[in-house]
Amino acid sequence: MVLSFNMQLRAYTKFIMSKYLIFGATGSIGSSLANMLKQSDFDIHLVARQEDLVSQLASELSCSFTVADVLEDQFIEKVKSDVPDAKGIAYCVGSIDLKPLKMVKEQDFQKCMKLNLYAAVDIIKAYHESLKQNKGSIVLFSTVAAQRGFTNHAIIASTKAAVEGLTVSLAAEFAPDVRVNCIAPSLSHSKIAEPMLKNKPLAEGIAKAHPLKRLGEGKDSAALAKFLLSDESSWMTGQVIGVDGGRSKLS
Repeated sequence: MVLSFNMQLRAYTKFIMSKYLIFGATGSIGSSLANMLKQSDFDIHLVARQEDLVSQLASELSCSFTVADVLEDQFIEKVKSDVPDAKGIAYCVGSIDLKPLKMVKEQDFQKCMKLNLYAAVDIIKAYHESLKQNKGSIVLFSTVAAQRGFTNHAIIASTKAAVEGLTVSLAAEFAPDVRVNCIAPSLSHSKIAEPMLKNKPLAEGIAKAHPLKRLGEGKDSAALAKFLLSDESSWMTGQVIGVDGGRSKLS
């Protein structure tokens, strides 16, 4: 009887200590998601590579953080040493790699795949058991370009298409214990989009190409990510959902 009570106590303690990890926490989507989750009393842990930015955000939100670059070897060990168990994971890391095919090198694909796909796989493998025990949720990120053909998008489109394939495969493999979904935004205001958006005529032209006639904001995708991490989406898994101003279906 005592043993059973102790086991239940340990399980409960482990559950309440489990956190929602946000990778790429200082980006437009990641920081918006962090704020939204914190406002709803989620226990969050931020992961990002720039110490000054992530420490400032963590201070503002009164939450824990790890400084780690997903492109570095052993990054997952650093994160796991700070947070051994997870209830949810949002992999908000991303890139915009635009080149005509004639300029693309194998290294371009390798770096993009490591950043967007391989690191996510390492994280999921590391936290799978605790996610399973906690009936957790994983949210990955793709792009509208994975399904729509855009010039010079060969690197990022093919990489993010692989993320979509990973999403549905893991959703099938992990059900019914862990849910896995993916968000596919169109171009949004963010640090990685700044080089494109500095060109005002280009930015305005891209905005007008969307049926809703504007570019995205980090909060647009973050709101859906919060929903997918929460128990409110408990009957959703294996979905790739566009947050793209109608770009993928209507234009």
